[in-house]
Amino acid sequence: MDSLLDRFCRYVRVDTQADEKSTTYPSTPGQLELGRIVLEELKAMGLRDAAQDEFGIVMATIPATSPKPCPAIALIAHFDTSPETSGHNVKPVVHKDYDGKDIVLPGDRSKVLRVGDNPELAALKGQTIITSDGATLLGADDKAGLAVIMETAAYLTSHRDIPHGPIRLCFTCDEEVGHGVDHIDLKKLGASVGYTLDGGGVGEIDVETFSADLAVVIVRGVNIHPSIGKGRMVNAVRLAGMFLDRLPRQTLSPETTAEREGFLHPYRIEGGVAEVTMRVLLRDFDTPRLAEKADLLRAVARTIEMEFPPARIDVAVSSQYRNMADGLSREPRAVAFAEEAMRRAGLTPKRTIVRGGTDGSRLTELGLPTPNLSTGEHNLHSPLEWTCLEEMATAVKVLVELAQVWTKETL
Repeated sequence: MDSLLDRFCRYVRVDTQADEKSTTYPSTPGQLELGRIVLEELKAMGLRDAAQDEFGIVMATIPATSPKPCPAIALIAHFDTSPETSGHNVKPVVHKDYDGKDIVLPGDRSKVLRVGDNPELAALKGQTIITSDGATLLGADDKAGLAVIMETAAYLTSHRDIPHGPIRLCFTCDEEVGHGVDHIDLKKLGASVGYTLDGGGVGEIDVETFSADLAVVIVRGVNIHPSIGKGRMVNAVRLAGMFLDRLPRQTLSPETTAEREGFLHPYRIEGGVAEVTMRVLLRDFDTPRLAEKADLLRAVARTIEMEFPPARIDVAVSSQYRNMADGLSREPRAVAFAEEAMRRAGLTPKRTIVRGGTDGSRLTELGLPTPNLSTGEHNLHSPLEWTCLEEMATAVKVLVELAQVWTKETL
């Protein structure tokens, strides 16, 4: 596990925080930097077709060792980290032989990883927990997945006696801002199924995700000097506050929903008296209900426009990704073989749902069935993010078994 730990810590030190305001792809230069690092490591393993394209996406092939042809599978992770918490100057802290108690993060002692808030820690006493120092996120989402795939590649390329078909590796950019597969060519990828390594805990297979849309709400008021504003000014800031206040608070919010319940989530607001822009996430497992949520936003906008006639409120909705469940039904072996691989690795597999999305959501929608597998991620997008080295190592075992299961079952 020393190699896996070293690999993970090396990756998280590269700042790959995505920027949804950027006009470039990828949105930040650190993603290209990490891609170049990974590319050189792949070449050092002897993967001759390893390449980084103009969009920063890195692909490579672990050649088949099976004497008979079988379908290629793809292992997928993303370079970028969340825009919600700083990824600059990440300092991973390794807590070996974890004592089962609360962990105070040394870079910001107000940040405490509490056992009461993280009940899964109870089962990990004596293992190796990795956190940031508290000043940044850790970046386990998705550098844990990246490290797991790269460690699997290193193992399989040095153990050519293990029979498996061709394995395609694909590392994407800007997944955290909804653009992870914008430039993926499925024909070039050339796989029959894919697996994203971007999941929590251990032994879980994510088989459903939210369907997701993004609403951009622009409130346009009338700006004039406040000294002569009576009867003339229409303050877009006040109208934006009114708009938010009229959205449901006891239901349809992340704070009040769980399991399969959808929500509306205003998460960014900026502007001034003349114009305010708000971004609202629309989420639901039932795709048609996204339209209902968009209609609710538009109804609130129309009401405010009628109350303040000079004002204009535009609601523009764009699609982000769709629930992967329907697409996975086209190739049920994708999940069944992952379950078998987990059993062979000594786990009891569990099918789970994700109140979010992965690159697999879009890939499945585009025609490549792509469930999501555990890689030991916990407390995503937070300075209290953490991972467990042993859970990551188990994910490597699962992938090694998965490669063999696909070969055995499809010949």
